[in-house]
Amino acid sequence: MSFKIDPRAIEALKSFVFPENIGFGTCMSPIMFQSCYKDGAWGQLEMLPFGPLSILPTSKVLHYGQEIFEGLKAYRVDNQGPFLFRHRENFLRFNKSAERMAIPTLPEEIFMGAVEGITAYGVNTIPTKTGTSLYIRPFTIATEESLGIRPSLEYKFLVVASPSESYFQNPSVNVFIERNLSRAVKGGTGTAKTGGNYAASLYTTLKAQKLGYNNTIWLDAETHTHIEEMSGMNFFAVIEGKLVTPRLTDTILDGITRKSIIELAKIEGIPCKEETIPINSLISAIKEKKCTEVFACGTASIIAPISSLGEEDGTSYQLADFNGNISNKLKDLILSIQEGRREGPKGWVKKVEPIYLEKIPRQ
Repeated sequence: MSFKIDPRAIEALKSFVFPENIGFGTCMSPIMFQSCYKDGAWGQLEMLPFGPLSILPTSKVLHYGQEIFEGLKAYRVDNQGPFLFRHRENFLRFNKSAERMAIPTLPEEIFMGAVEGITAYGVNTIPTKTGTSLYIRPFTIATEESLGIRPSLEYKFLVVASPSESYFQNPSVNVFIERNLSRAVKGGTGTAKTGGNYAASLYTTLKAQKLGYNNTIWLDAETHTHIEEMSGMNFFAVIEGKLVTPRLTDTILDGITRKSIIELAKIEGIPCKEETIPINSLISAIKEKKCTEVFACGTASIIAPISSLGEEDGTSYQLADFNGNISNKLKDLILSIQEGRREGPKGWVKKVEPIYLEKIPRQ
């Protein structure tokens, strides 16, 4: 897809320099893409220099939370690629979220043009060490200036990107079991990738941190007995050598990494089941050493092994095989496909044709 290029974006790319430590989501690409919705149609896609947005205090996103987002990565390890991993799945989920949040769906050529454009033009902003990537964040916000409670008539679609290292710097993830509060309810927005779902988890995030945990596992809102997902990630367990993950409902995000793990497990001959997982049954399986591994998965972390689960009273359930064989095997397999070191299933990886400007200092 063709798009309008602001000359200032090219100059911003030429002057970009990696900071000493890029972290995750804090170092930003010097460019961004934008398309605006007005009078019933999406406008021309533009490549702009990264910078502030100008919206009025009455913009609907600030009052009614009408927004959606996605997260995906571009890889360029050992100067190969750059590669995008299953980004059409992100597009499909983006529009599914849009429908649930009463936001106009986005034409595929605009989404793909922005995601592939920020990858192609930002090729020299993609770090090249294994495990690093360009984290890409497409999002749409409601920008109509009105306090009336109804869907906005105007929107901005934007794509920004961040050269990033691994999401979890500490390899040991210990998880708080939230037995009282809820992240999502039946019939709500749990399957939409919208900010409100994540905001709902932040209160418990603070509580968990005070108790010494670094993530949260959420249970169903109706009975608080069945595992649903983590704060921003899906959940897997290895029980008696078999992968088990909660069956999707309208309160669980349909994760692309989750879907990829299930498909790769079948290819690798690893038994995998999608089913309801009672939290107390999981705890019993951990105590009896039948459950040897549990892990979270998502775009940012790929796979994050969990060392222990714990209660508010300090009770802890330690995993027998932290950093276990199955989770490590699956993470290495996915990462090798994402980085172009191994061929994955057809259609999973797309190589983007890079557009080189003057050489940007490498990390």
